[in-house]
Amino acid sequence: MTMAWDTLCNTLGRAEPALCGAGGAISTLPAGLAARLAAFTRPVWLNAQTWQSVLHDLFSRNTNLAELVMEDLAAIAGRNLEEGGLVATWIGGRGFHALFAHRAIHALWQENRRELALALKASLYATGCDIHPAARFGRRIFLDHAVGTVIGETATIGDDVSLWHGVTLGSTLMEEGDRHPKIGPGAVIGAGAIILGNITIGRGAIVAAGSVVLHAVPPWRVVAGNPAALKTGYVHPFGMKPEQD
Repeated sequence: MTMAWDTLCNTLGRAEPALCGAGGAISTLPAGLAARLAAFTRPVWLNAQTWQSVLHDLFSRNTNLAELVMEDLAAIAGRNLEEGGLVATWIGGRGFHALFAHRAIHALWQENRRELALALKASLYATGCDIHPAARFGRRIFLDHAVGTVIGETATIGDDVSLWHGVTLGSTLMEEGDRHPKIGPGAVIGAGAIILGNITIGRGAIVAAGSVVLHAVPPWRVVAGNPAALKTGYVHPFGMKPEQD
């Protein structure tokens, strides 16, 4: 991860010297992550220096957390069709920023620092999404845009999942406790899709944009429509195949 951080810093400096403060002038990964996250989030009752210190401590103590953030950065930059790569994602990727912040929020929540987690969540209004601090994400997540995305408390999102804007992973209001969707590894959730209840979206499954899903989706299948129904013809947009199981 240190090599990835160094590469990002060097690329920032070459692309635009004026942006060195966005990463290039900071030598360590925990310090760089803390500075970047502090730049677009801060609970109003904390001063900037205190807030950055809190985040630096969090990333320094949780090396796996820093790895997850950098993996997300690479995943989003790699799957995004827009130009700009790591630098554009780091500076202006709203989906990356939302996921980056959630990683820190979830870590604080797991440490039982729940008031601080909620304070950080409340400062994320600019991303336009609402993700419960307890929601669990796997590795290498692609979250595009993030605007309008709502993810509930008991939702889980597996490794290599891709989600577009306006996705809802919610409850049916008919269940208590574990009441939110479970998204399998490599699944693709299109823009505006609504998935409700404690149901499983299988590995590599594709939920088409605008679908309303109330029942489990088998692995390596496509669903579309309201209500969602199985469709023929399966091509994973990022090249995953059933034989990879």
